[in-house]
Amino acid sequence: MADDAETATQTASMAAKSSNKPVTMDDEIVSLNIGDNAIIPPGQIDPVYEKKARVLNHAIQDIGMGWYQWQLSAVISFGWASDNLWPIVTQNIGLLAGALFWGFGCDVFGRKWAFNLTLGITAVFGMAAAGSPSFAAIAVFAALWSFGVGGNLPVDSAIYLEFLPASHQYLLTVLSVAWAVAQVVATLVAWPLLGNMTCQEGRGNMGWRWFVITMGGITVAMFLVRFGLFTIYESPKYLMGKGRDEDAVRIVHEVARRNGKTTGLTVEDLKACEPEGYVREVKVGDAVKRRLQDVKFERVRTLFATPKLALSTGVIMVIWAFIGLGYPLYNAFLPYIQATRGADFGDGSTYLTYRNSLIIAVLGIPGALIGALLVELRGFGRKGTLALSTVLTGVFLYASTTAVTSQSLLGWNCAYSFTSNVMYAVLYSFTPELFPTPQRGTGNALTATCNRVFGIMAPIVAMFADLKTAAPVYTSGALFIAAGLLVLVLPFESRGKAAL
Repeated sequence: MADDAETATQTASMAAKSSNKPVTMDDEIVSLNIGDNAIIPPGQIDPVYEKKARVLNHAIQDIGMGWYQWQLSAVISFGWASDNLWPIVTQNIGLLAGALFWGFGCDVFGRKWAFNLTLGITAVFGMAAAGSPSFAAIAVFAALWSFGVGGNLPVDSAIYLEFLPASHQYLLTVLSVAWAVAQVVATLVAWPLLGNMTCQEGRGNMGWRWFVITMGGITVAMFLVRFGLFTIYESPKYLMGKGRDEDAVRIVHEVARRNGKTTGLTVEDLKACEPEGYVREVKVGDAVKRRLQDVKFERVRTLFATPKLALSTGVIMVIWAFIGLGYPLYNAFLPYIQATRGADFGDGSTYLTYRNSLIIAVLGIPGALIGALLVELRGFGRKGTLALSTVLTGVFLYASTTAVTSQSLLGWNCAYSFTSNVMYAVLYSFTPELFPTPQRGTGNALTATCNRVFGIMAPIVAMFADLKTAAPVYTSGALFIAAGLLVLVLPFESRGKAAL
């Protein structure tokens, strides 16, 4: 507690310097309350890093939500959109490789380069894929653009969270609206192209090429806006974790300037968090050694360093794995289920299949917004909202097996789409909050890897399941319900608390 009080006093002093007011006891009390309000409780991570992270959190909170963060919100949403524009044709193996490389990599070489490269790689290889002369070429390009897509969410969620004031961390949940809108856009594009310009329709097989060109064009436009019209700064907490306190302070001052504010943060505020005699080696040779330690998975071990951290990391990985298997197992066969069950009632046309898919996609937009509202409500928070929405997703999947008309099947699928979008909105925001900044990319990589590995298993499970029955749906429902119950086991709740 003495350490927290010391950090609080330093932070209050910094705020006073910013506002030219003397530090009062009230300032210290308020600062102490905010300083204690961290997702990961004291004693779980490196104490020096923890103190410095609290000082930086106070500085960002004092600056507030301003022009830089709103611009960042816009370009970050491109990553969420890209993740849902491409899944119709992405390869899980490429997504897995992308999640591993970019997730682990952004903890090693930083967020800044990965932030731009993931979208750029997706755009370039996506456009190139449209000219593929053979199925083998398509597969290669799909793996390459999937490599870029797989890194979008692990990297973008990390850098966004690290620039947000603690009071606005819920905006990470709101960003999932872009994910839902992208699904609507992809369905609207796929409807005329894949529905009317495929071999079985007798008009050639150009539909998929035009679809990929359109998705690639949208992604190119997003990349040009992100790379050419916006200046992304490296995360201050990432820089501080690398021992670059001066650069971290400089970035905080630059963000304040962009927001039309000032900050009293100084390098001395960060140095005051170090114990007497503390020395951090920053020679080139030591930097190389640290990079080699990253390759040796030192960062992974850190996420399991204490019983609470191990429980949190392990459970969230299992949750992602269960959802990774359940979601594609059901969703990949959704058009098939709709078409075959619709055909039984004489209405399994291409028009109605895509119309229903569009209706289902539209229901995801309010789902993401409701998720953002619930995570800030007392009694719900991240854990309550995620647990409830995940269990309800499984329940609605089970309920869909009772449908005896295509209309009732559509109704259950709409309910599933709504609750699953609430679930994903919270999951994508809650997960990076559970990891400290130096290991955030690594933690995101671990959860995304579990998700992609089990996603690869979905077609294998389907091969041994009877698709003429509801077997894939029963399996999916059970996995979602189990994942929802596991959420309650997580030891940390991030509502109203700052990420470290």
